[in-house]
Amino acid sequence: MKVTGILLLLIVTMMSCGSDNSKNENSDGRNLVLGLLQVNLSDKGLGPIKELVLSDINLDMAKEGKIIFTAKCRACHRVGKRFIGPDIVGLLDRRSPEWIMNMILNPEQMIQENEQARKLLLEYSTPMSNQSITENQARKMLEYFRTIN
Repeated sequence: MKVTGILLLLIVTMMSCGSDNSKNENSDGRNLVLGLLQVNLSDKGLGPIKELVLSDINLDMAKEGKIIFTAKCRACHRVGKRFIGPDIVGLLDRRSPEWIMNMILNPEQMIQENEQARKLLLEYSTPMSNQSITENQARKMLEYFRTIN
């Protein structure tokens, strides 16, 4: 507990020191720096979703995804602002679709074994809880996220 507090204090101190790394592209074009958090858009996370090919946005799925998000996730996530968890606007600019779905479906393992999920835990100090969302529901939520990206 003490170590987590020290790490959070160190992160806050480093973030207030000046350099604006808000969005930098590396040579492969898929790694971004957002504050201190290195984002690798090729990271698919850990869980059942190994590969996901997206096509045109399915507005019917997105509508259902918004309902699921509102019922299951709105206690911690907001649209357009940081809250207990990260803002979902621009989520697909920060994470791969597979990573997002795996985080929704498999938050415990992601927090334990995925570097980006661990960094989010350090940044927000609250682990994402498992809402027992099905793969189909997570896919609909992802479609909703695509409409507000």
